[in-house]
Amino acid sequence: SLFLFFAGSSFAWSSSSSRLTTMSGKDSKIIGIEPYKYVHILDVNTNITFLAVGPQNLVLSENQKLVAGPSPFVKLAPGHYTTVINPIDRRKPIEQGKPYHLRHGFREVRLANASPFPLYPGEVLEGVPKAIKKLPVVPENHAIHLEAIMDYEDEESGVRRQAGDQWQLKGPRTYIPVPEVKVIGITKPSIVGPNEALRIRAKVDFTDQNGMDHYVDQEWLVRSVGSYLPGVYEEVVRMESAHMLTPKKALHVKASETFKDQFGKNRKVGDEWLVTSDDTSTYIPAVTEEVVATVDLTTLTSRQYCVVLEPIGRNGRPQFGVKQLRKGPLSFFLHPGEKLEAGIQMVHILSADEAVVLNAVEEFDDMDVKGKKVHRKPGERWMITGPTEYIPPVEVKIAEKRKAIPLNKNEGVYVRDLITGAVRCEMGPQAYLLKANEQLYKKELTLLVEEILAHGGGIGSEGVRKAAYFDSSIDSKFQSRDKTRVVTYRCPSNCAIQVYNYIEKTARVLFGPDLVVLGPHENFNVLSLSAGKPKKENALKTICLMLGPDFISDILEVETSDHARLKISYAMNNRFEYTPGDLKSEAKLFSVPDFIGFVCREVASRIRGMVARVPFEEFHKHSSEIIQTAVLGKDKDGKLREELRFSANNLIITGIDVHQIEPKDLHMRDSLAKSVQMAIEISTKSIERAAHHEADKTEQEAKGLLERQKLLNEKAAEEARKGLLELQAVTAAVESTGEAKAEAQANSDRLLIEGQSAIEIAQLKADAARVELETELESQENMRRGELDYIRQMNELQIQKAKRLGEIEVGRFAAQVNAIGTKTIANVARSGPESQASLLGALGLQSVLFTDGKSPINLYQSSPGNYNTAA
Repeated sequence: SLFLFFAGSSFAWSSSSSRLTTMSGKDSKIIGIEPYKYVHILDVNTNITFLAVGPQNLVLSENQKLVAGPSPFVKLAPGHYTTVINPIDRRKPIEQGKPYHLRHGFREVRLANASPFPLYPGEVLEGVPKAIKKLPVVPENHAIHLEAIMDYEDEESGVRRQAGDQWQLKGPRTYIPVPEVKVIGITKPSIVGPNEALRIRAKVDFTDQNGMDHYVDQEWLVRSVGSYLPGVYEEVVRMESAHMLTPKKALHVKASETFKDQFGKNRKVGDEWLVTSDDTSTYIPAVTEEVVATVDLTTLTSRQYCVVLEPIGRNGRPQFGVKQLRKGPLSFFLHPGEKLEAGIQMVHILSADEAVVLNAVEEFDDMDVKGKKVHRKPGERWMITGPTEYIPPVEVKIAEKRKAIPLNKNEGVYVRDLITGAVRCEMGPQAYLLKANEQLYKKELTLLVEEILAHGGGIGSEGVRKAAYFDSSIDSKFQSRDKTRVVTYRCPSNCAIQVYNYIEKTARVLFGPDLVVLGPHENFNVLSLSAGKPKKENALKTICLMLGPDFISDILEVETSDHARLKISYAMNNRFEYTPGDLKSEAKLFSVPDFIGFVCREVASRIRGMVARVPFEEFHKHSSEIIQTAVLGKDKDGKLREELRFSANNLIITGIDVHQIEPKDLHMRDSLAKSVQMAIEISTKSIERAAHHEADKTEQEAKGLLERQKLLNEKAAEEARKGLLELQAVTAAVESTGEAKAEAQANSDRLLIEGQSAIEIAQLKADAARVELETELESQENMRRGELDYIRQMNELQIQKAKRLGEIEVGRFAAQVNAIGTKTIANVARSGPESQASLLGALGLQSVLFTDGKSPINLYQSSPGNYNTAA
């Protein structure tokens, strides 16, 4: 076909070295073209572009136009080539002024053996700006991979190639490109060394150079040492390295397909076997083989053994359910499917104080220590004692390895007989070895008893005085107690412990200092005692009963007959009385669980009853006597008894001491302090007045003696006036003495009256405050009662209102229903569905199915009656 190159085409080849010479004239242009250069000229009249080459000076006419150039010729160096797209058809004649014939869509390879050439209009170099390329050189042992892009006949081999065919040419050579062939690349060889293999995969179904047929994705190994050049339809997966096998290392292999292995054995898919150094020193698994793992040599010394599960039989297959005992010295590989039951085990070496307990899992014939044949049955249990060494057969399971338990004096263990179930204590000194039908028994104690034993026998708060009694009995072994060891406890001195046997339902009492050994069915009797001041129940938990002499202290509140509330702090001596060896007398000690609380309540009751019968003034003067009389009582002669005995538990109170008495009311406490202070002041002033009076009297007597002496001296002179002066002296003495005494008595009476008045005023103020508080409390109670009545009445009104509104609403709804009528309501309810049914009936539709248009509906599996198939 003929194609014309018009002015609309473009060409990109240009050179900055070209020289364009234009001579301006009236209607002319001159282009100077150097040698080996060319230009493209467009004739605008015919719209034909032609080629002009140098050397020449080209004069352009008015209808000619330069469109490309001047451009240099294409020059190819030796060993290079270029490809021209849309080459000129040289089979057609080239005439000046006429269009050139181009082969559009074709490619033409031009080599270096041709002269430099220009590009005709429409010709394009492939790969500009790197259009000139070197000829492919294929080294030795390499190949060039080619692909046909169109059908053609290979002149070198004479083979007819079709588009898409691939082949390769081996080196060494220089490949001359062909327009119909595309170079994919240079194929490099793979070097297969010793103990290596090349894994190859087929890309398509083909027949290799050795005549072997391969299917797509098939894999095989190339084991030949040297260079291997893969074919165009072969893909190198990887290089496989051989596994080195030594006498201590083997290879676990699994067949992924049925095939014949390298040793000529037929293998089925799933078969597993072992490859050892006896078979080969190096091993490269085939593509149909999978290496599961590397197996190390299992070595047993003379003191080791193992049990192999499911060993390999003579047929090479695992013997399922079979066990095999292997004793050292021995070395072997575990075959696929074999495994050790418990790994490599050491031979059981038993010393003189050791033994192993055995259980038969299967029926077999055994040999005893004397060499006699013994028939064992499943489930049979026996024991082998040392000194000896023992390897159990596969029919025997070692239940337990035992060692003799060394027991010192006062040490022991709990032992249970597995046949009878009986539990007993084995006490030292001895080294006890459990028999075959025995086991250690764990003695369980309650958490409370565990804590009590860990603290020496009693627990309580820090303020409890008696908790310090148990510090001497603290034993570190109870911090982490071995439950199989016999429980022992060092009972403190002057204490008693009760132990209860819950199997025999008996109790025994032990007295300290002594070591209490707890039997397998015994437990301590825990006492929950009251403690603290004032007493709190269950404040002290202990297993020890302190026999005394001891004291119990407490604080209680009492109220006198004139309603004065007082707080009394007291302490009382106590002790227990019992007959040693008399079981009833000993058990009676524990008949009252909380003897402290019992005694304190009993004594408090007696004191309150006695104090309530006396006024405050009398109790204040005789408090100690009143309290002792209330607690101990008096005998027939009116004397105070020496002790108070409680027959319930033989507890004896031998005396009571009052530590402190103080009023409960703060106002009363202040008034009492003022009263005592006033009494002290009155007594002090009375003593001062008496001393002053005595001094005055002594002074007057001295003055009288002085005057008498004067009178005696003047006796002679004043004899006549003797009687008169004596009467005057006596009268003055009487007068002065009577006046001083009367004044002192008056002051004493005045101070006493003022003190009594202050006391009465304080009592009256207290009565007034009590009356005022009672009145206020009564008013508040009346106010709260009124508020509650108001709230209750409001709630009742709200309930009545809600009930009335509900009745009105029910009546309104019933009236509406009666007014509309039940038939009208039914017609309204049916109107919607009936209108829809009528609409569907009018459309002639029997059923309608609405979907969202996105979810497909499968009607092939539905019932034929659900859709019409008449169409």
